[in-house]
Order: sequence, then structure tokens, then C-alpha cells
Amino acid sequence: MSLQRVARELDETARQTGALADGVTDALEVLSDTSLTAEEARARAIRMIVSALQGQDRIAQRCHDMAIAVRQLALLPAAAPQSDHDEIWSRLVLDELRIPSLSGIAAQRSDGDVELF
Repeated sequence: MSLQRVARELDETARQTGALADGVTDALEVLSDTSLTAEEARARAIRMIVSALQGQDRIAQRCHDMAIAVRQLALLPAAAPQSDHDEIWSRLVLDELRIPSLSGIAAQRSDGDVELF
């Protein structure tokens, strides 16, 4: 189960990385929009890029947390109980990794709010 969870979290991290890149791509499209003044295009693009890049810290923390978990999981004996695996995950920093019900589900948000990772 733990390796499946690592895979699910890696998939989510890849999705978040894609969302960050999409935000920068959208900003580039704004910069090329000739219906906007140069000043307006720059201001919008800057806001979009800053918003997209705010996710970088979250992605880095996810990767750091998963690396910690994988290193600790690798030290467990093959017959370790699930509770040992759960304990490793419970000590991580990010709630989305630490709390089982939030694991790998950021892409499934449907509350209408803008995702800020």
C-alpha cells in the first residue's frame, strides 16, 4: 500500500507541476494579447506568474516529504505492519501527505476556489 501511495503522491506532484507551467504559459498568452495595452498585459502577466510560482514552494515541500517517507519506508522490515507505514506518513509536514483522507486528491477539488497548491 505504501508504494501505491507514493505513486499516487508523485502523480499529484506531477499534476501540480503541470499547473504551475500552465500558469506561466497563460501569462505568456496574455503578453501576446494585442487587445491589451502593454502596461495592462504586463500587470496581468506578472500577477499570473507570481501566482503560478507560489506553487513551487509547495511542490518542493511535497518532494522533500515524499523523499523522507521513502527513505523511512525503505528501512522497514518486509513484514512491518501497516501501522508502521501509517506512522511514517503521519509525521510529514504537509497535511495533504500527512492526513490519509487528503492523500493525492488536490486535483479532485470542486469547491470553486482557485487552487493555490
